[in-house]
Amino acid sequence: MALNGVSIGSPTTEQLMRWGANNAGSVLINGEWIRVVTAMFVHVGILHLATNMWCLWNLALLAEPLMGSWGLLAVYILTGAAGNLLSTDVNWLFPIRDGAGGVFFPAGAGASGAVFGIAGALIVLLKSNRLPVPPGELKKLRRSVIYFAALNLILGLSISGGNLFLHSSLNIDNWAHVGGFSCGLLFAMPMVPRVGSPRPLFERRLRVAVTMIVALLVLFGFYVAHVPPPAGLTSFLNN
Repeated sequence: MALNGVSIGSPTTEQLMRWGANNAGSVLINGEWIRVVTAMFVHVGILHLATNMWCLWNLALLAEPLMGSWGLLAVYILTGAAGNLLSTDVNWLFPIRDGAGGVFFPAGAGASGAVFGIAGALIVLLKSNRLPVPPGELKKLRRSVIYFAALNLILGLSISGGNLFLHSSLNIDNWAHVGGFSCGLLFAMPMVPRVGSPRPLFERRLRVAVTMIVALLVLFGFYVAHVPPPAGLTSFLNN
């Protein structure tokens, strides 16, 4: 993006949309469903990218031994898509309205939905009694992940709440966080951690988890696609 002239510090909404950011109007009016996936690889400047990658690095170092490389990739993609899909649905149902009654949809970008998804999966997997880790240490690890998810969700809600009163330009896609986290919890429920489990059992459970989440995303996507448009729809961001 930077090599193509996009601002490293503060890219415009138009630039973000050109490179794959999510937008309820683009998805549900133009049929650009690929944005539900591509948006998790687009960031609003270098600071946004750096903070998300720092969180991803720390969580993935813990998650990859438990889920394997393919499991980690699957949970990243699927939970990120789930978060963006929920955000699409909520922004479609409750769009931004201007003074004249026109309807606009914000652009969404970033890996934070997928990061929350990994955190959700870790919270479930770290509960397993198959892990060869002392129970006390395991409890500390799980508690730290829970604190991470809770504090970041509270921070995002606080920033969004402050934005309503201060009219700040900083917006947090909390619904992407909630969707990603919830999907991560569901993803891990049928799984066993790779560490301490027979390989065939882990691989079978991973296939079940991926199949289950893909099916749920397809069903939810079908529902979102048939939600009636908001009243007074006149235009949307970056049509």
